[in-house]
Amino acid sequence: MATNENESAATPGMERARPGPGYRRRVIVKFKDHVQLPREDTARMVESLGVGPWNALAAQFEGITLEPLLSFEPDRFAALGERARALNSAFRAPNLNAYFAVNLPPVTNAEELVKHLSQWESVAMAYVEPPPVEPPFVNAADDPRSANQGYLDPAPDGIDAEYAWNFPGGDGAGQALVDMEWGWTFDHEDLAAHGITLISGLNHSYYFHGSGVLGEIAAVDNAVGCVGITPALASVRCVGQHLPGGGYSTAQPILDAIGVMRFGDVLLLEAQTNLFGYSLVPVEIEPAVFDVILLATSLGIVVVEAAGNGGVDLDTVVNPGGQQIFNRASSDFLDSGAIMVGAASSIAPHVRLGFSCHGSRIDCYGWGENVDTLSSDSTNTATNLYTTGFNGTSSATPIVTGAALAVQGLVEAASGDRLAPWQLRMILSDTAYGTLSANPAMDRIGVMPNLRAIIDGAVLNLAPDIYLRDFIGDNGDPHLGAISSSPDIILRQTAVADPQAAFGAGSGTENDMTLGYEAEAGQDNFVYVRVRNRGGSAAADVAATVYWAPPSTLLAPDLWTLLGSTALANVPTGDLLTVSSDITWPSAAIPATGHYCFVGILDAPRDPGPIPADFLDWDNFTTFIRNNNNVTWRNFNVVNNVPPPRSEPRDYVALPFIAAGAPDKARRMHLEIVPRLPAGAEIVLELSPEFAERLRVRPHSMPFAPLDSKNHPRVVHVPLNHCSRLRLPEIVFRAKARIPLRLLVKIPEAMRKHEFELFAQQIHEGEEVGRVTWRLVPQRQPQ
Repeated sequence: MATNENESAATPGMERARPGPGYRRRVIVKFKDHVQLPREDTARMVESLGVGPWNALAAQFEGITLEPLLSFEPDRFAALGERARALNSAFRAPNLNAYFAVNLPPVTNAEELVKHLSQWESVAMAYVEPPPVEPPFVNAADDPRSANQGYLDPAPDGIDAEYAWNFPGGDGAGQALVDMEWGWTFDHEDLAAHGITLISGLNHSYYFHGSGVLGEIAAVDNAVGCVGITPALASVRCVGQHLPGGGYSTAQPILDAIGVMRFGDVLLLEAQTNLFGYSLVPVEIEPAVFDVILLATSLGIVVVEAAGNGGVDLDTVVNPGGQQIFNRASSDFLDSGAIMVGAASSIAPHVRLGFSCHGSRIDCYGWGENVDTLSSDSTNTATNLYTTGFNGTSSATPIVTGAALAVQGLVEAASGDRLAPWQLRMILSDTAYGTLSANPAMDRIGVMPNLRAIIDGAVLNLAPDIYLRDFIGDNGDPHLGAISSSPDIILRQTAVADPQAAFGAGSGTENDMTLGYEAEAGQDNFVYVRVRNRGGSAAADVAATVYWAPPSTLLAPDLWTLLGSTALANVPTGDLLTVSSDITWPSAAIPATGHYCFVGILDAPRDPGPIPADFLDWDNFTTFIRNNNNVTWRNFNVVNNVPPPRSEPRDYVALPFIAAGAPDKARRMHLEIVPRLPAGAEIVLELSPEFAERLRVRPHSMPFAPLDSKNHPRVVHVPLNHCSRLRLPEIVFRAKARIPLRLLVKIPEAMRKHEFELFAQQIHEGEEVGRVTWRLVPQRQPQ
């Protein structure tokens, strides 16, 4: 393996027009659609049919000749138009027969000829054909260079191709690419396995450029060099802009490619042009090129186009008619359907590079510098060269092309179908599924696709998405509902023979909150976890881990103690409850008989969960409470509403809990008690005198209040209304505080055949960060 870092090093935006030997300058004329000219003996027919004064023009500009601009079989072109109309009834095929080329002797004043032609009533437009312009570049695992390919990495650095490889089709399997530019090294050691062929045109020059482009997209996954974004493509073909005899075209090779491509294939346009006074702008500024691109996308061919290295604000570009053809806000905007790509820095946050064209027309961006990929030499004989400095919109556009091929492969593998160009462009350019540039309003280069977000998001939903419900009715989305009433962690005092039948889908207990019991000391207890998968693929090797904690309004991780883990070999799709085998809570590890809070965390290779250390950061903790569906709290206790024989105080059900401080530092918070009890019920909050003083609550004398040696009450009691919310004052809770509290509840005997609920919650900056819920139920036997 060798490197080639200095091949044609240039300054961004300084690429030059490079006509080769035999190149002929031409004027392109597009006649109005009603003009019907034959493709042979055209010049004579222009005069005889009254289309224009060709003889006078030829006398003034000696040596000019007229020929069709594009070469195609009329019947085959008509068939392509029919195919496009079948896909879109509103499609109107561009009149490619209207384009002709005027060949000029070397001394002819092309600009003057354009002025004369533009005055003909029959001519829609005439312009000097752009000369060949250097491609838009600035060259400055087991694949040994893959560690340098940061564009493969997760967002925000790259597009996360590595994640896409975990899914069928994410490596490009079954997909086809055509690359249009000047030259390639087809037998490069990292490309040869693809058997790349040339559709038309010449493999002419700038071999390092085409090799670098194909390397980013399709470098083979082997033991040398790089690995491409989609290394498993079914077909890689190329089409050259340089033509035999010294000719050069952009429209013709696109048309040639269209003829051999099918719906959903991807055509990459690694080119830029100079026209209408603008330099290094997108090739579709040329009307003939726009029309063939529009034909391609109307046929379902995905076209990805470099925005160019001219640094031009495309919203300000006007054609000779004064139309802002690239400005989406303009009524003159022309949409070819191509995905247009700008260039940004390789380091996040990604900043638009100064040479990149920009504006509302740009859909996506990629790395425009420091790209590690393949290279070649000027003789096209070296097959083992590489570079770390491939740059420009040349390096950016293949990154988005690779993303397009990956998404197309994923969709086809999952559904057997392919996305239309407009669908793929919509997904790749969606800000919800891409990485914004550093300053979107100023950069105006769209987003860099994030394959993980696309795969996991609602559009494709291909990844497993396992979750534990925070409350009955939780569907796995971020929510504002209860956060500690999970029905999916179930404690039993005896093992269940068939947990799936007892607690799973079809059991009738799917939404039963009362399946759990208090822990019984002196014996093993058993915990079961119920899991749903709302994703697009089954989740394999799911680990469910459960922690226990004392009942607390704030279940900070410093309160957690590991209870145990269990494995679920497979959690199928369909959002059905899958139940784990039991996690044994050994008797030696159970502190005492009573109620406990539980925290459940799910982790799977393709849907990883957090680790407890993540929650020690307060911001992570508050975010994960509601937004991470791999985590749940069961701070929900089912309690007999009949007081136990030796209850203290007598005839009351005691509900002990603690109010905890944050794990990192002191924070201002407050408590709320919300009972939903029947008339005649009594409820009392019991707290220490010190805590009562901090809260400035007025204690009430209760006949059962214990006294200390000085005849002072050891605890303070505050009676509550049976159905009114009590909001306690906001105070500072010191870090890792543990404040013991009890609620004492007495349900009237006549009402003890019913169920009632109450909860205590802890609030920080207006948002609930935890709660303990009790459901008081009629007497039941342990299970």
